[in-house]
Amino acid sequence: MKSTKRPVKNTLFSTGFFIVAAFSLLGCDTQTVAIILDGQTMGTRYHITISSPGDEATRSGLQAEIDSVLTTVNQSFSSYIESSEVSELNRYKGLKAHVKSAAFLEQIMEAKRISELTDGAYDITIGPLVELWGFGPSFKADAVPTQEAVSREKSKVGYQKIQIDLESRQVTKGNPELTVDFSSIAKGYGVDQVADLIEAKGYGDYMVEIGGEMRLKGLNPEGIKWRIAVEKPVVNKRSIQRVINITNIGMATSGGYRNFFIKEGVQYSHTIDPRTGYPVQHNLASVTVMAEKSMTADAWATAFMVLGDKKGYDLAIQNEIAALFLVNDGSGVREVMTPLFKQAIERKTL
Repeated sequence: MKSTKRPVKNTLFSTGFFIVAAFSLLGCDTQTVAIILDGQTMGTRYHITISSPGDEATRSGLQAEIDSVLTTVNQSFSSYIESSEVSELNRYKGLKAHVKSAAFLEQIMEAKRISELTDGAYDITIGPLVELWGFGPSFKADAVPTQEAVSREKSKVGYQKIQIDLESRQVTKGNPELTVDFSSIAKGYGVDQVADLIEAKGYGDYMVEIGGEMRLKGLNPEGIKWRIAVEKPVVNKRSIQRVINITNIGMATSGGYRNFFIKEGVQYSHTIDPRTGYPVQHNLASVTVMAEKSMTADAWATAFMVLGDKKGYDLAIQNEIAALFLVNDGSGVREVMTPLFKQAIERKTL
């Protein structure tokens, strides 16, 4: 038996959230008129709701600025754009490379920080292993590679092999074959950049979502906290695990229950452990993380999916992270939430 699923992380119609947008009273005198924007970016769509009035000129002008911000993010972090900063760095086979923007280096540094905190469970250099297992851009997830192949590609992986010099804007590679992949944080970073733009424009009530990553602030158009439904991690069916009312937070969900292949009765997840070179084998189906920044939540969610619910929970407690682990142990979905997550959904804020 063979089953393959295209690895799309955290799209609104994949692993992640439902936006509960039942603004049934919009248009009444007691309701705020909302600016609602929608568009394409990073191979998915973005959805933005701002609880504030705005005419057509305001909407179109704001959307143009948002699109410009997201284009800039793509030009830095998209592996699918040949001229992007990350593509140029990955093509360069020397040991020292100069990059254009300080922001690019800062994101590598933030990724390395989380790699160190997770003892390498999170690693943006994992690309060669993801490609080897068939979950990369070529998508050929139907065969188990040999141990020799895993060892070969694993030698090209390791966040410790990247050194950053902000002053000279230089990246030093410990291995000329080393590459970086920002797919685990690019959407979250894009959310944060758009949210920062919206706040700079003076808006204090908004929801920004890109492919399932979110940042929320203030109140929704009905004048209440934002209502977000966490998806139940089941295959071939969309259903709600729980609805939470929150605000003033970034959120991300990571899951492996839809992206996998089965070979000789064994299921291989698209979540690869960069420390072993092999897909994870545990019962953690998905994890939702809250943090001040969506990008940070994005990275931690990826790390927890590698670690599993037990080690992930312990690390979340140690680092004071709000996280909801959904574990599928064969008898159903079981919730394991950290105290900070429970506090957040009870108080509707961190």
